[in-house]
Amino acid sequence: MTSLLVPVSVPAPVPLPVLKLTHVSVRHAAARVGATAGAVTIEGANLRVMAGEVVAIIGPSGAGKTTLLHTLACALKPVSGSMSLLQTQPWALSRRALHQLRARLFLAPQTPPLPPRQRVVTAVLAGQLPRLSGWASVRSLFCPVDIAAAQAALAQFDMADKLFERVDRLSGGERQRVGLARALVSNAELMLIDEPLSALDPTRSQQAITTLVNAATARGATLITTLHQVEVARAHFERIVALRGGRIAFDAPAAEVTDAMLRDLYADHEDELNSSFEGAAALIDDAPEIARSVTCR
Repeated sequence: MTSLLVPVSVPAPVPLPVLKLTHVSVRHAAARVGATAGAVTIEGANLRVMAGEVVAIIGPSGAGKTTLLHTLACALKPVSGSMSLLQTQPWALSRRALHQLRARLFLAPQTPPLPPRQRVVTAVLAGQLPRLSGWASVRSLFCPVDIAAAQAALAQFDMADKLFERVDRLSGGERQRVGLARALVSNAELMLIDEPLSALDPTRSQQAITTLVNAATARGATLITTLHQVEVARAHFERIVALRGGRIAFDAPAAEVTDAMLRDLYADHEDELNSSFEGAAALIDDAPEIARSVTCR
């Protein structure tokens, strides 16, 4: 007697979000304890981001972009709502476990905290410190052991020749690019970058954002970046999350974000929107030069 084997279909695993916010409200770090008026910066935020997504957060000044980014980095604890990060509840963890969780992500502030007398190579390799043991971290400060990685990251921002320069001899834009190179060497699963283009000219801005997006895509990392340049967000990011007054105004694919949506978002802040469009025009003017140095997405 011949037995018939019936193939059993196995359902594909359901992808899990890298982060999920449910009705999250966050108090501004500078708010006084017990204060009520103006104390809550993010209110009722619902956000879900999957592994490998490339997301831009936009909105007028004071909308809460940086506060939201710091919340995602577990630097600010929500006052209400629930938060899941890398399939864990971060604020239910022990201090040690929370430190281990933070080592899997990288937060790049708008102004990177670079000691002025430090060498650039050491500043860049500081991006690896959260993943190193205590002894290896101390050793790396005095004797960098992965110089090639630092040089390769700097090269992507045309900074390889500054490898052994002192930080205090760099311009503001060069320091910002050192901070972005630090993000690359971190190999973080989740990169959170705050205003990476604020000190860069149009050519460097295009190069920097292309490098960040391509690096994240190449290794399947998730990239979330706050930006003032709305046209850069529309051109380079898959998805745009817009904040206004501490609330999420819209969350949409970049291709579906219209000029009308942006005008509503920046109502009473038209100067910021106009300056963003002017910056986009400058990027277009510089496009031939950029095309020779980077591969645009």
